[in-house]
Amino acid sequence: MSTIKASAPTEIQKRNNLMDHVLEQPSYGWQDPESRLIIPSPRQLLKEFFFRLNIFRTRKNWLAFSSWSRVVLLIPCLFIFAFQYFNFYLLGVAFLYSMIVMGTHGTVWHHRYCTHNAYTFRNRFWRFITKNLTINIIPEEIYVISHHVHHAKSDEPGDPYNATAGFLYCFLADVNHQPIARDLTEAEYAKVVKLMDHTGIRPNTYKQYQRWGSICNPVRAIVGCLLNWAFWATVFCLIGGPALAFTLFGAAGFWAIGVRTFNYEGHAKGKTDKHKDGSDFNRKDLSINQIWPGFVAGEWHNNHHLFPSSARSGFLKHQLDLAWCYIKFMNIIGAVSTYQDSKKLFLLKYHQPYLESKKEPVVEIV
Repeated sequence: MSTIKASAPTEIQKRNNLMDHVLEQPSYGWQDPESRLIIPSPRQLLKEFFFRLNIFRTRKNWLAFSSWSRVVLLIPCLFIFAFQYFNFYLLGVAFLYSMIVMGTHGTVWHHRYCTHNAYTFRNRFWRFITKNLTINIIPEEIYVISHHVHHAKSDEPGDPYNATAGFLYCFLADVNHQPIARDLTEAEYAKVVKLMDHTGIRPNTYKQYQRWGSICNPVRAIVGCLLNWAFWATVFCLIGGPALAFTLFGAAGFWAIGVRTFNYEGHAKGKTDKHKDGSDFNRKDLSINQIWPGFVAGEWHNNHHLFPSSARSGFLKHQLDLAWCYIKFMNIIGAVSTYQDSKKLFLLKYHQPYLESKKEPVVEIV
């Protein structure tokens, strides 16, 4: 285990700042007594991972267990596609679904709406449609609360997917670092629930939270997931038979694994020298803009860290933002009533001054 030094919050700050203790601290901790980031060994990370998946130890592990159960159930579909139904046409369909459809939906739903509330739906119907546009993979609770902490503590001790702690630290974060704490007071729990009010998730009462260790109720969450899977399995079978169903469910499994690598890559693998002039204007953390996640999912991550509440993060001409295209289209047809767009502010505050700084000085000849 190794450590990286960071500034230490006072005890009063720890008590007053919910982001300091809203997540369940791993057994190896966030930081040492000198406020340095604790970097656990792979063995420690794997031990914590399986400890927190063990539903026989405590029922409060149910959410992490159900999240990874979805991945485990989808992997056989990927193998069935590869060994029984494989052809290049279906491979192309799988690529489009996993990389573009699933990726863009994750940005539209989990990232820009559930976490940052960057736009509002006209009514519950359109919210329900958007939520279920793809195969259900990631529980909203695991994503949303931890992502608020990520922005509050980006690349600092307590960031649930701190890239400086290594790949495995980020890859296993949804189990090891992202579940909410199980000892919140009633007042603190009410504040956490408020962060998810707009998502449509019906929360547990405080007493139910004390029993299950989560905001969402296991029965409602599992039934909702099963109905989502049943619906899409039926649709895919009607369109293309079992071959298409196994292809797309397998593609969803591929995405479910790949998405767990994003924050490690999106924060430059923890390296401090990867910002590019003219592209990465936010220098307060290690986030970088990447072409591939940007094009396939609208995830221009450095831009997003500059303006997290913006419904658009592709601000420059070459930065295709499919997530924004969906949100804007929904606005045009009346499904989305309002949205925040920070492009003009970005251009005025960051890009235009950069362009001005690159102009050759005018030399007057007397």
